[in-house]
Amino acid sequence: MFQTVDHFLQSWEFEAGATQKLLNNLTDESLQQEITSQNWTLGRIAWHIVTAIRVITSNTNLIFEAPAKDFPVPSSAQFIADSYQQASNALVQALKSQWSDQTMEECIEFIGQQMPNGSLLLFLLQHQSHHRGQLTVLMRQAGLTVPGIYGPAKEEWAKFGMEAPQM
Repeated sequence: MFQTVDHFLQSWEFEAGATQKLLNNLTDESLQQEITSQNWTLGRIAWHIVTAIRVITSNTNLIFEAPAKDFPVPSSAQFIADSYQQASNALVQALKSQWSDQTMEECIEFIGQQMPNGSLLLFLLQHQSHHRGQLTVLMRQAGLTVPGIYGPAKEEWAKFGMEAPQM
C-alpha cells in the first residue's frame, strides 16, 4: 500500500514510462496479434491498459478525463499510445490537485471489498505490469522490438558492452 501521494507518483512515473515505451513500439498491424482466437489480441490488451486507469479509479472521488470504454478497440496504435499518455497525465494531475496523504488511507469499495486508496493505487500498478508482460510476449510474436524495462532486452545488451544471454 502506498502511504503518500508522492511515493505513488514516483513509482507511477517509472512504471507509466515503461508502459509508454511499449505502446510507442506498437504498429497498427501488430494490434491484431493473438495467441489464440480465444484470447485477447495485442491491441485489446493495450487498450485495456489505457482504459483501466479510469475504470480502476472510478469508485474514488478523483475527477479526470480518460477513456473508460474498453471496447471496441481502436485500430490505430498511435491513438492507443497517445490515449495512454493523456490518461496517465490526467491521473497524475488529479492526484496532485485532489488528494492528500490522508486520502491514501480512506477506504473505497473495489471488486466487492473495502480497500484503502493507497492499496487501490498499488493494484493499478500491478494490474498494468501484469498486462505489460502479456504485451511483450505478443510483441515478440508480432516481430516487434521489445524495449527493456527492468533490465536490457535482448537487443539492448550491446549498449551496455555486454553479450546477451545465450538462447
